[in-house]
Amino acid sequence: MGKIYLDHSATTPLDKRVVEAMLPFYGEFFGNPSSVHSDGQDAKEAVDKSRQQVADLFHASPEEIIFTASGTEADNMALIGVASQYEPSDCHIITSIFEHPAILETSKYLQKQGYSISYLPVSSEGIVEPGTLQEALRPETRLVSIMAANNVVGTLQPIAELAKITKAHGALFHTDAVQAVGKIPLMMDVLSVDLLSASAHKLHGPKGIGALYIRQGVKIEPLIHGGGQENGIRSATENVAGIVGFGKAAEIANEEMDAEGARLVLLRDRILASLEEQVPNAYLIGHRHKRLPGHLCLGIEGHESDAILLMLLLNEDGISISTGSACSSHHAGQPSYILMAMGMDTERSRGSLRITLGRFTTDQEVDTFINALPRAVGNLSPTKVREAAIVS
Repeated sequence: MGKIYLDHSATTPLDKRVVEAMLPFYGEFFGNPSSVHSDGQDAKEAVDKSRQQVADLFHASPEEIIFTASGTEADNMALIGVASQYEPSDCHIITSIFEHPAILETSKYLQKQGYSISYLPVSSEGIVEPGTLQEALRPETRLVSIMAANNVVGTLQPIAELAKITKAHGALFHTDAVQAVGKIPLMMDVLSVDLLSASAHKLHGPKGIGALYIRQGVKIEPLIHGGGQENGIRSATENVAGIVGFGKAAEIANEEMDAEGARLVLLRDRILASLEEQVPNAYLIGHRHKRLPGHLCLGIEGHESDAILLMLLLNEDGISISTGSACSSHHAGQPSYILMAMGMDTERSRGSLRITLGRFTTDQEVDTFINALPRAVGNLSPTKVREAAIVS
């Protein structure tokens, strides 16, 4: 049996069309986009085309797209870039306790510099309620940063309403959309979003390339200083092959998102319905419908502490899933701050299974997983648990 990959929220396999687009820029087209000769201008033309492709995905202008090395860098750039324009005593930032570490750790850094940070709670279904934002706003609130979709439980946040509240207050709104880009529509000509972070490897593009959307007229201080690339916001010789890959991945997502999203919702809901029938003690974590198309986060009542073992048993069957965020793998076995933020106790917060589908997930692979997980749950025993503890 071949490998079955169901961990697309960690990273996605490269689309072959993306690979084909990138390959010439590892060989024939090797120029530096800043060079004025033809080799450099060929590279610059490719970067410009890719910037347009990414902008088109967001209904934005290409001048509003700044390429970065990752979504994490884009998040840092947004928060620190806005905060750096103000004295710490005159800059209040609002985020949520539900964010990716790229936001939470940056917020902690800013707090050490004297900036005031407020952390909004989430509901038991993993949703930031707009009313909590309204209550947290202060006269000196300069930035609100709320993720578009949570990386662990997959819930979608009401960023349209949150951004509207923020803009009415006169502050800037940023969203970490790394998990959402290419999976749900994010149209900057409709949303009151000022800054948006994205990463290519979450939409079947390459690793090592991200982007920050900066709405025209919004000013931020650069993190990286040098030759003035990326409109002076992010100096460094451009990763041309990575940018080309991001552009192609964005183009494909733009063309296929609607049909692909509908397909993944059907597969996702089929998994959930089947497991609810075959594993009666399985429960969904997060809102049932307000979630990414291909994202499921499950708990197994009474077996939360066996989540890692279940993942290993499925791995033996050639099925790759996650017990949470790949970015939190160094804290495996510890309670998830995401699940605890949703009101779960310490025991439940230790054990979730994250099943995330992607472009190349097939009906047959879903059927195989639907049969494999109940079998794995049935195979749990004290002996197996002890053996797994020794292995891990």
